[in-house]
Amino acid sequence: MDSERIRVRLLQRYILGELLRVFLFLLTVLMVLLVFVGVFHQARENGLGPYQIIQILPYIIPSMLPFTIPAALLLTVSIVYGRISGDLEVTAVKAAGVSVMTLLTPALTLGLVLAVGSFALTDRVIPWAFDNIQRVVTQAMEEIFLDVLRTNHNFIDENQGYRITVGHVDGRKLIEPTFRYRVREGNWVVIAAQEATLDFDLEREQLILHLIQAEFSAPRAGGVIKRDNQPIPLPHHIRKPKARHLTVSEIKSELGEMEESRSGIEARRDVAAAMYLALGDFSGFESKQFRNYQATVGKTRSRTLKFKTEVHSRYAMAASCFFFVLLGGPFAILQGSKHFLTSFVLCFVPILLVYYPLVFLAMNLSRMGSIDPAWGMWVANGVLMLAGLYFLRRVLKH
Repeated sequence: MDSERIRVRLLQRYILGELLRVFLFLLTVLMVLLVFVGVFHQARENGLGPYQIIQILPYIIPSMLPFTIPAALLLTVSIVYGRISGDLEVTAVKAAGVSVMTLLTPALTLGLVLAVGSFALTDRVIPWAFDNIQRVVTQAMEEIFLDVLRTNHNFIDENQGYRITVGHVDGRKLIEPTFRYRVREGNWVVIAAQEATLDFDLEREQLILHLIQAEFSAPRAGGVIKRDNQPIPLPHHIRKPKARHLTVSEIKSELGEMEESRSGIEARRDVAAAMYLALGDFSGFESKQFRNYQATVGKTRSRTLKFKTEVHSRYAMAASCFFFVLLGGPFAILQGSKHFLTSFVLCFVPILLVYYPLVFLAMNLSRMGSIDPAWGMWVANGVLMLAGLYFLRRVLKH
């Protein structure tokens, strides 16, 4: 009995070793291919140079892992179990009275471990990587911004509606700068200073001007106003971090703040609506203030739904590692072929045609509020589980 257990453990250890060896090789190959895509995307989006590309390279890699791990794992189980079955090792194991589940246990265990690891990547590592990428991009923006001012002595951003001219640039200081930007009413505000330095505030999407001996003038201002710090919109399309760049705890904190804000706005909107009805002033429902209440509530609700969907999609997408193994392992054994690509294609094509469309459909419906993401994001995994249990039953039976 002890010798049989030892043989089983040796067999499982052998399979686990094969799985790890093949998985690490495939993951490395996929990562090398996808890293170039990620670097190209970041460089094109943010206008990065070679030096900045080298700086963000270590942070691109972890952001790609959650997408490459499931595919690499499915191909791994197709290779390993397809070869084992093709060499009739599964038949030999069953003839020795050992259950096929013994062979699948290493893969299922690896799937569980990688599911936990994928969630850790999406929840901890990717936000950390995004913060570092933003830091590099911000530094690059500052350098580009200063280089433009140093060369042209002016910077114009028509989209954001402002212009900056300088006498010259001394290091990171702007000498004799003049800032002109358009306010909502269409008028121009002019700031003249002897010196200024710049800070990029990505959280508030602002460029902060630290001014020395500045004069701030605007139409209808009644004179000249003194200010030391002046925020203006960022001269770039960088925005606040999206939900996928935050940890789950940060998302939940944001959700609490958004819910509190929405409740306050809804209360003010309801009070205003009650007053309009009581006074018979139905034109008030078309007022700018009431429309702003409605628009703000709608935007907050939309952002809340996106954040909730992001939380549940992280759990579901991470768990897909286990369900990919549950489907791929039994399917590869049933195919019983050394041509692992055949098993992989036959297994992965239905996943592309069914699983991912279901994931994207559930994600869109959850963001629109049509379904609850708490169960909607798990529908695709449920389909994988049913298919995997079907093939597992066939493997155990035959």
